[in-house]
Amino acid sequence: MMRYRLSSKQRLLTATDYSKVFANSCCKAGDGAFLLLAAQRSPHEDQLENISARLGLVIAKKKLRRAVDRNRVKRVSRESFRLLQQSLEGLDIVLLCRSGAVGLNKREIHDHLQPLFLKLVDQI
Repeated sequence: MMRYRLSSKQRLLTATDYSKVFANSCCKAGDGAFLLLAAQRSPHEDQLENISARLGLVIAKKKLRRAVDRNRVKRVSRESFRLLQQSLEGLDIVLLCRSGAVGLNKREIHDHLQPLFLKLVDQI
């Protein structure tokens, strides 16, 4: 059975990683449901880490009250990112959830995120 998990090299893990994206975001894409912030990774970082894009999720309980809704958004956003990560190389991306994400099903979440990821690609 093949696993499609994001490895630790494909995720933002520390508060410092998130802070760098918030402070140095070069491009952003958003709609009523989600906001994507992206920052180029600095050239002095390890070359292996520069190969793949990294994703961080900020899914606030204030925006999505039910855990099942937050988990659905996380699963679908990771999958949408995984499908396009080759075209997002060298970026650190933070996905923030907005109040428009309430009540969206998997297909709707995917339909919101795909154009946002592609918009980031166009901005680079």
